[in-house]
Amino acid sequence: MSYLKFTPYVYLIAGLYFIYHGFTEYQQGTAPWLSFGIAALAIFMFFFRLRFARKFEQRKRDQEQS
Repeated sequence: MSYLKFTPYVYLIAGLYFIYHGFTEYQQGTAPWLSFGIAALAIFMFFFRLRFARKFEQRKRDQEQS
């Protein structure tokens, strides 16, 4: 299950890519709002997954101590 430690960073990389893609669309004169929306969702998922992973690890430690 070590791959679960890396999945939040995949969301972060995707968010950064969509921010870049949105800015290039904006410079070309097209509507970049979909790219920015996907980027916002990906960055939200990054923080959500990190928080969820910390809660999961804390619960696991608490159960081991009991």
